[in-house]
Amino acid sequence: MAISQEDLFKKIVAHCKEYGFIYQSSEIYDGLSAVYDYGPYGSLLKNNIKEYWWKSMVQLHDNIVGIDAAIFMHPTTWKASGHVDAFNDPLVDNKDSKKRYRADQLIEGYMDKIEAKIKKEVEKAANRFENFDEAMYRSTNPRVVEYQNEINTIDKRMNDAMKNGDMAELKQIIEDLQIACPESGSRNWTDVRQFNLMFNTQLGNISGEEGKLYLRPETAQGIFVNFLNVQKTTRQKVPFGIAQIGKAFRNEIVARQFIFRMREFEQMEMQFFIRPGSEMEWYEYWKNARMQWHLALGTDASKLKFKDHDNLAHYANAAVDIQFEFPFGFKELEGIHSRTDYDLSQHQQFSGKKLQYFDTELNQSYVPYVVETSVGCDRMFLAMMSNAYQEETVPDAQGEDATRTVLKIHPALSPIKCAILPLLKNKEELTKKAKTIYDNLKLAFTCQYDEKDAIGKRYRRQDAIGTPFCVTIDFETLENDTVTIRDRDTLKQERISIKDIEQAVLSKTEMRYLFS
Repeated sequence: MAISQEDLFKKIVAHCKEYGFIYQSSEIYDGLSAVYDYGPYGSLLKNNIKEYWWKSMVQLHDNIVGIDAAIFMHPTTWKASGHVDAFNDPLVDNKDSKKRYRADQLIEGYMDKIEAKIKKEVEKAANRFENFDEAMYRSTNPRVVEYQNEINTIDKRMNDAMKNGDMAELKQIIEDLQIACPESGSRNWTDVRQFNLMFNTQLGNISGEEGKLYLRPETAQGIFVNFLNVQKTTRQKVPFGIAQIGKAFRNEIVARQFIFRMREFEQMEMQFFIRPGSEMEWYEYWKNARMQWHLALGTDASKLKFKDHDNLAHYANAAVDIQFEFPFGFKELEGIHSRTDYDLSQHQQFSGKKLQYFDTELNQSYVPYVVETSVGCDRMFLAMMSNAYQEETVPDAQGEDATRTVLKIHPALSPIKCAILPLLKNKEELTKKAKTIYDNLKLAFTCQYDEKDAIGKRYRRQDAIGTPFCVTIDFETLENDTVTIRDRDTLKQERISIKDIEQAVLSKTEMRYLFS
């Protein structure tokens, strides 16, 4: 029986805790809502994701350089960027349950339920017809068309209200749809009001507005205020990009869906500075380049799609999301935005300093336009886990059917590349040989030595953390210096020489093969 998407998500969350990928922050004190710690394997996987992004952006491009800007910035930065006045979410409280929600998320949840009805209809039809055309069925079946029209109508009303900042209309939509509080079932709502998402603190011993600082809600502004510094010191010519990986903080009204939406998270952003008028060309270029980056990891193309923004941010003249099909539906994984010259022009105005580039080919100065690519590292992590988690029926040591849980992470990103396993732990000659092999390999890639439990259990443990290769040292190893190497995905085992282990593992796990 196929596992439901809701159950799959619960299993992924439990797997992350059980195998040391992600822990609830401050768990011994009952945790801190929407804040998480990355465990031993989670931190390795997250670092590998960041390395893959950094190599693809900075190392492989002559015209993209990296920085690491401070989290604290001058408070006027956020006035100039629009965050002080416009970085808000629509907040609504339920008077009976006393629970707080984002109005747009309540409405989106209602639309998700309608979409679930559509999927149910499609699945039923697919089981009835041999040569089933889903697109045709969605466009011709009266019930499905009715459902889709309802989603489109609600979506347009919500987007128009969000665009116009019409909080009364958002409440009216909630009332018209008779949306109830998920906790209590009550429909007794307060008015919808704006809620600013920035965390603030104070500078040293200065209190009041003059000493107010903010934890940055995005990493992009650190790039914009350093535009001229970077351009002059690296002697870059437009077009060129500045990349950064860093923490950002948002006081989310309702943080949900595990690490998908958190209050402390990490972004991987690149701002690409270009001539005014060339933004659409570069926008299309980066759209396609970023989609290829995701596909290179082996993600099925059906799990990724573009979704144009219906409600553009104040700084953008074009924007699209790359969405991934999480267990809770298609959601934003990465954003590509044409930000025009808004950011540099705003900082130029508020700082009184010129942020212009002199183009020697055109013999003129201008404020460059910007195309941004921004992917959430934590969301990327969750997408990788969602894509990799599988439960399979495989033969056990006796040839009987057994279930294994395996993470089929791309080998280049796997936390551990190779496990070194002596066949028996109570045979000193085997453990000594295994430890020698381990010591020789651990400088080449991340590997792990494990001698606890039967060999079959150790294989299953390595499958569960996504290790691509297991190397077993047995009595034949002592005779001829060969080992058994086991492939995680195919379960194929073969004998190879000890001296060939390093190359055998590197040939599948080196990051360069993601770019081939």
